[in-house]
Amino acid sequence: MSFKNIVDAEWVRSRQSASEQLVIADVRFSPKDAQYGRNAYDKGHLPGAVFVDFKADLTDPAREHGGRSPLPSPERLAGVFGGLGIDQSTTVVVYEDGNGPAASRLWWILKYFGHDNVYVLDGGYSAWTAVGFPVTDEPSALERRTFVPAVRPELLAEVADVRAASERRVTSALVDSRDANQYLGLEAPFDPIAGRIPGAVNYFWKDALNEDGSWKSPEQLRERFGGVASASDEIIVYCNSGISATPNVLALQEAGFTRVKLYAGSWSDWISYEENPIATGEE
Repeated sequence: MSFKNIVDAEWVRSRQSASEQLVIADVRFSPKDAQYGRNAYDKGHLPGAVFVDFKADLTDPAREHGGRSPLPSPERLAGVFGGLGIDQSTTVVVYEDGNGPAASRLWWILKYFGHDNVYVLDGGYSAWTAVGFPVTDEPSALERRTFVPAVRPELLAEVADVRAASERRVTSALVDSRDANQYLGLEAPFDPIAGRIPGAVNYFWKDALNEDGSWKSPEQLRERFGGVASASDEIIVYCNSGISATPNVLALQEAGFTRVKLYAGSWSDWISYEENPIATGEE
C-alpha cells in the first residue's frame, strides 16, 4: 500500500533520528473542551512535537459570511507556522488522537498555503503508542523560521463556485462529507438550518476509514469514490464549517483525484446567503 500524504509510525520514527529538518505538529482537539488539546499534549506527546491550538491557530472569528471556522489570513498563518519552526525546507508530520478532521485540516491548510512536504500520521497518537514508541511530557521549542505563504487558489472553492456546481453550470461534483441525517436535513446539530446544497452527493468522511480507524488503501478509496466523478473532473468538498470535509479531501487525493477543492465556509457559509437554495430528503 503506497500513500502520498499519509505515513505510519515507523516512517516518522525513522526520520526522527535522521538529519533532515522535521517538525511534528500535535493538533489534538475536542469541540467539547477547549483545553483538551493542550492538556493532552502536556500529559504526553511524540518526542519533539510542537503543540498547535486548533481553534486559536487555524481559524478566525466568524463573520457574516465565511462560515463558522474561517481560514486565517496568510499573514497570520505565516506567523503561526514560522513560530512552529516551519519553512519551505521542513518536513511536517501532523497528528491527533486517531484519524480525524483536525490533522487533515492542518494538512490541508499547509498545502493551501504552499507547503508541499506535509504528511498525516495514520492512526495518530494512538497508533504511535500502540507500537510502543516513546512519548514525553517535555515541551518542545523549535527555532523560529520564516514561513512565506504561496497561496494555491486552485485548492479552494468560493460560494460562487459552489453555486455554479449546484446549478450544473459547470461540470463539478459536490461532495457532502456529513453523516446521512445531516445530509437529508433530518437534523442540524451545529447550524440553525438543516439540509444540504442541491446537487450534492453524500460521502460521510468516516467511511474513508477501516474498522480499526486506519485509512483505507488508495485502491479501496478509488473504489469508494468511483461513482462521484472521473479523475479528471473537479470535485468540491464541504461539511458544516470546512473541518470534517478535509478528511475526504485527503482521501480523494490518495485515491488519485487531483482536482479537489475545499469549500472552506461549507454549509454554515451557504446558509448565510438567504438566496441560496436548500435541498432536503432523498434526491
